[in-house]
Amino acid sequence: LSDEKAYVTQLWDNRIFIINPKKYEITGYIQVPDMTMESGSTEQMVQWGDEVFVNCWSYDDKILVVDAARETLVDSIEVGPQPSSLVLDRFGKLWTVTDGRTAGIPAALYRIDAATRRVEQTYTFAAGDHPSSVTLNGTRDTLYFINKAIWRLPVTATNFPVKPFVPYQNTLYYGLTVNPFNSEVYVADAIDYVQDGVILRYSPEGELLDEFYVGIIPGAFCWR
Repeated sequence: LSDEKAYVTQLWDNRIFIINPKKYEITGYIQVPDMTMESGSTEQMVQWGDEVFVNCWSYDDKILVVDAARETLVDSIEVGPQPSSLVLDRFGKLWTVTDGRTAGIPAALYRIDAATRRVEQTYTFAAGDHPSSVTLNGTRDTLYFINKAIWRLPVTATNFPVKPFVPYQNTLYYGLTVNPFNSEVYVADAIDYVQDGVILRYSPEGELLDEFYVGIIPGAFCWR
């Protein structure tokens, strides 16, 4: 939020921690009163104006709304069970995907207007699908995510894509990022969760450029 304030989400804790990253101190907490401490979790966060949106993954179905000025929970948005990632596009729309691991409830991709907190679009997946790793390109106008294959969706699209950006080939795609400077796509393949994983680098047109091995179960990226 600033040079002297940051939020940290938690697994199995019904509080979001407020810290001072300069002094390495916990300065307070934001309570999530309806969350069960033994099973709940707050996960990814995005900021829109003075509000911070937080997805609740573990056994929950909410996107929380935090007033950063008052440091309090002010609202929540109900989606499907276990939203696993959260991004904010250039038009002020939140995107989250539920993981489809709750019996009888299929996974879905949601578009939510941050200003009104209303779900505007829902794409429902087939039974047995477990999408994850929603991310955006550098201009925040194109969405990428994993659902066995790698899929790409312009944020203004009205229909779901027919063909994947990168096809499924007995791979175990486990992480995904887009270079914010040149739109190259990096995909982490965990292979079998035992041996070293591999990173695949694709052009914006979907051409495989190269690949290289990293450690076991590569699952997340960050850009400086």
